[in-house]
Amino acid sequence: MMKKLIFCFALALLYSCGDAKPKETEIKEVEEDTSKQTVEEMARRHIEGKLSIPATEKYTYKIYKEHLDDDGKIDAIITVNRMEFAMDEASKSKNTAKLAEIGFMGNFNYIFLFDGGLNMISPQIAIPSSPMAELVVSFENIQSEKFKDILVDFRIKNASYKDYYVISNHIPRRVFQWKNFDGLTSNTSEAYYFEYGDGTMTEMKDILVKKAILKQPTKEVDVSTYEPELTKTDELVFRFFYHPKEGKYMTMKK
Repeated sequence: MMKKLIFCFALALLYSCGDAKPKETEIKEVEEDTSKQTVEEMARRHIEGKLSIPATEKYTYKIYKEHLDDDGKIDAIITVNRMEFAMDEASKSKNTAKLAEIGFMGNFNYIFLFDGGLNMISPQIAIPSSPMAELVVSFENIQSEKFKDILVDFRIKNASYKDYYVISNHIPRRVFQWKNFDGLTSNTSEAYYFEYGDGTMTEMKDILVKKAILKQPTKEVDVSTYEPELTKTDELVFRFFYHPKEGKYMTMKK
């Protein structure tokens, strides 16, 4: 990938026969070759440019590497967390207490795809969630045994969710979302875990959502970050299958 940096070179004024006429400013394009840079070398500049992050802001990012298509090249998912920015925005708001109550939820967590075949990083995808918890990425063989698909966990108040993404035209596309758990520290709770079966309509695996039991904490905890203990059961709640025309997972009514 070639990024173009534009530099202006002002030329000195030339005087001839007492008649001073400045030449027009010359514009030259200087190309920066990023084709041999690694994802680590490209990540920070790309993140800060796409998200307009100033040099003074502290933020975190992580790189999760995996084969995400069948081109044989290592790809990666980059996660970004802007908690400091979220806290700064909340401090300027007239509703700081309300924002705290909902875990400061907003567009403060992002993912990017690094395509190893193209050696390029995609535009950002915002994942509305609590900035108190960073995104957690894992991978599963959903479409094929030859490469992985992307699972992203995020937090909203006292709940945790899981997004499933496949790569479409070099961009992650969400095809499914379900709760990991909800009702942390409340009188009612629900929790789930995921298994996979042969595809009903396509070769993409079915997603089996099974019930789990959430163990409530015995002391006061931060519901935005606390990871409760989940006990699996054999109870099948839903079986989702990929519908190719809809481009997402669906299920039959019980």
